[in-house]
Amino acid sequence: MFTPQELLEGKIILINKPLRWTSHDVVAKLRSPIKRYCSDKKMKIGHAGTLDPLATGLLLLLTGKATKRTESLQGLDKEYTGTITLGANTPSYDAETAVSETFSLDGITEEKIYTAAQQFIGEQQQMPPVYSSVQVNGIRAYNYAREGETVELKTRTITLFKFEITGIRLPEVDFLVHCSKGTYIRSLAFDFGKVLGCGGYLTALCRTRVGEYLIEDAIEMETFLKGITVAKTDESF
Repeated sequence: MFTPQELLEGKIILINKPLRWTSHDVVAKLRSPIKRYCSDKKMKIGHAGTLDPLATGLLLLLTGKATKRTESLQGLDKEYTGTITLGANTPSYDAETAVSETFSLDGITEEKIYTAAQQFIGEQQQMPPVYSSVQVNGIRAYNYAREGETVELKTRTITLFKFEITGIRLPEVDFLVHCSKGTYIRSLAFDFGKVLGCGGYLTALCRTRVGEYLIEDAIEMETFLKGITVAKTDESF
């Protein structure tokens, strides 16, 4: 466990984000306990790289002077594992919204799935989901989407270094992705289904790596909280 002085000077804490928590929720949950532990109400605490509520995995929590590294850490490449469900689309490209259209899986073979995945390797233009935090006229795109309003989003340049199919149990397809910053895995799921001609949406996602930081080295949020609480209690005796 980090000492108060170490956290004040600046540390990157690897948190395993739970399902259905936003990245902001995690920071909000840990901010006050960390400040109490460090006896500093003004210390800065943030994160580097948002994870969707329906995603789990590695979240970089930054304290003290480490918050100055936010931009550089966000620029690191990332790895994810997850599951795409073929045969349907949703407006959010994941399970946050209900299925809006369905398609037949007739003719979808393992060979076609592996071949389609290879088409996504390399630099490309990707359109963000309408249900995303991309700002349009100062407002998050998901706010327009939830009000049923249509907005025009711009594509962004991303790179997929690896898109490996790790399991096929139709309609589900498991994958591992190594990608550049700014990549929306939900958009990849939608585009993958589009290439196959059968639709597809993301039904599971876990971020396993950010640069050199690995999910294997991450700590559960509650474990971290207990650690600093016990340390603070011991310190008071």
